[in-house]
Amino acid sequence: MTTGTLNELRSALRSQAEPGIRAQHMRVLRPADGDELLGVRVPVMRDLARRYPKLPPADVDVLLHSRVHEERFVGLLVLAEQARRARGADLKALVDFYLARTDCVDNWDLVDCSAHLVLGPWLLDGAPLAVLDELAASPRLWDRRIAVLATLALIRAGRFEPTLHLALTLRRDPEPLIHKAVGWMLREIGRRDRQMMLTFLDQHLPDLPRLTVRYATEHLPPDQRARYVKRR
Repeated sequence: MTTGTLNELRSALRSQAEPGIRAQHMRVLRPADGDELLGVRVPVMRDLARRYPKLPPADVDVLLHSRVHEERFVGLLVLAEQARRARGADLKALVDFYLARTDCVDNWDLVDCSAHLVLGPWLLDGAPLAVLDELAASPRLWDRRIAVLATLALIRAGRFEPTLHLALTLRRDPEPLIHKAVGWMLREIGRRDRQMMLTFLDQHLPDLPRLTVRYATEHLPPDQRARYVKRR
């Protein structure tokens, strides 16, 4: 049963739909069969999520199981906002809620808007990093991407080893979206400690996918980047 608050959120979301944005999102997201795209801008969805930070779990669950892509997106943003405010057992409950519903996190934008914001605070609070290995071993592409993106919170806190570990664990992954995600996280390390990223690339370049190297080196001077990409 949906609540009045949830119905308000859904109505507000639909009122912001734009045909032009929908066409753009169709090209970029390539939604699965059965998914509905409204065409709502991301800043609008972020603003909506901030307006409903106390949405109860049952309503968040309804959003996450919706076939409307933007409803899942907003549901994840609400969950991320709740995780930002939570501590201790409350935070763990939100993480468990998220991990039990990763089948609803089924596109790259849904992963990227939620993994580091929901799992990140929990990992920074001392949670076992084994959960990242479990996700990385999943047959689901999106679980593996969640593992990689969750480490962004650790990178921002100056903890790089979990990302480097996953970069090696997933180096033979068949999915380009994993290669891109790993390269992106390596680039984030490089923004904070360029020498660490370069040392990692120098040590493991033959084993890393070319796409990972291309993404990791985007911020390097063109001549230096070209040398790494060419060597790969």
